[in-house]
Amino acid sequence: MTVITNREDANGLLANAFADASRIAVISLCAAWCDTCNEFRGGYELLAESRPDVTFVWLDIEDDAEVVGDVDVENFPTLVIFRGTQPLHFGVSLPHPPSIGRLIDALAAQSQPLQDVPEAVAQLPRRLRASSV
Repeated sequence: MTVITNREDANGLLANAFADASRIAVISLCAAWCDTCNEFRGGYELLAESRPDVTFVWLDIEDDAEVVGDVDVENFPTLVIFRGTQPLHFGVSLPHPPSIGRLIDALAAQSQPLQDVPEAVAQLPRRLRASSV
């Protein structure tokens, strides 16, 4: 699977990305002007290709501001990981795809959603679905 972007979602993939309550979705919050993000993008794409059972989304915090909304991004890349619409992780990550792969594996094995997640983060699946219809 390739990385889905809000701007290039011609097939409505975002509308269905969070429909399966057991599917893991990884959202990378980045910026076009961020050199770290630009270097990370290729590895993120390879990670997506190696994990067809996981949905990978790339959001630019400026170009996709209507979807990102009030999510507080302190540094890049910031990852949000969901199982269905339940948040499992929200935070800055090293731009190291093997480490992110291990994080995804660990979170996929965990059954409890993230507690006390900011409301703007919890609403990302709804906002993504609404933006792609």
